[in-house]
Amino acid sequence: MEFGILFTSHPNTEAEPYPHRGVHARVTAQIVRADELGYDYAWIAEHHFSNEYGIMPDVFVYAGYLAALTTRIKIGTAVVTLPLANPLRVAENTAFVDILSNGRFALGLGSGYRKYEFDGFGVDFDARRDIQEEALPLMLDLLHHKRVDHHGERFRFKVGGQYELFPQALQHPHPPIFLAGATDRSIGVAARFGLGLFLSSWTPFAELARQSAIYRTLLTETPQLLRDNPARGHVDVARWVYVAETDARAKRESEPGIMRNLAHFGSGHTSGYLGTVSQDVGAKPRDYDTLARDIILHGSPATVTAKIEELCAKVRNASIMLHFPPWYGHDKALASLELFAAEVMPKFRDAPRTQRRA
Repeated sequence: MEFGILFTSHPNTEAEPYPHRGVHARVTAQIVRADELGYDYAWIAEHHFSNEYGIMPDVFVYAGYLAALTTRIKIGTAVVTLPLANPLRVAENTAFVDILSNGRFALGLGSGYRKYEFDGFGVDFDARRDIQEEALPLMLDLLHHKRVDHHGERFRFKVGGQYELFPQALQHPHPPIFLAGATDRSIGVAARFGLGLFLSSWTPFAELARQSAIYRTLLTETPQLLRDNPARGHVDVARWVYVAETDARAKRESEPGIMRNLAHFGSGHTSGYLGTVSQDVGAKPRDYDTLARDIILHGSPATVTAKIEELCAKVRNASIMLHFPPWYGHDKALASLELFAAEVMPKFRDAPRTQRRA
């Protein structure tokens, strides 16, 4: 099993004062430490305009910067909001960062779920999945054939003759490409286009199992040309994770932060299916113990190990994307990551990785 960490560049507004520039040094330090600890992926997320969630306008710029600071961890996007992007530029930048990272890049895409971001860019939020479904085959065609002649409803591109897509990625036929899916429609798109699948951090285990089963069934519909995506068939589940020496200590240290984060997701800041999931998660009233049953992976190393075993048995996922809000503080977040790497990850490795301290 592989383990990554999802970094949303979410500012702690109490410790990183406006305009929150300090968030980037903190997140970068955590990514460098994750590289040292043996995590497989550092996933970075695009978000705009709000200090109540992530501040990351360009994941490709950040990924190129991280490539120079790390040695072995794979750097991925989770996600590029494809309806807000130019798919030709996404293809170019994917190949470029793959070169800069010496083949350590992975591309995660999604349709977006925060309406204020679409309003800011002047893009129709309700049309986001339609835009994505025109952009995806266009982008994949570029990555495979290096040339394009496309005249669609939203995109018109022509690169041909003596011109072609440059640069070209190290990984063949392209870096692993994933799609975030929280609806049956998006999950079906991921399978039919041969993309790996990201599943949401707020979804209970039983629903994750249903979604994973749909994806695997529809993989038979992937055209032969798109079956070489290294991520095809790979299910990566995002989970809120906090590990401490005991369950009681994990609850004491993480409960206020995780409940504060859930309140944000249940507010008007999120829209679409992901916002609905966060509002309906668990029983009402929502509380920490309800979340701990089959949503968050919080507790002692033994408890978290058992939860991952249960999750894998139900979902058959190939990897987990650890996630945490900024409210625990830098030191506690690092302590959790280090304890997870030391006591949980080795249980799911064929051979434990050597870890070293900075």
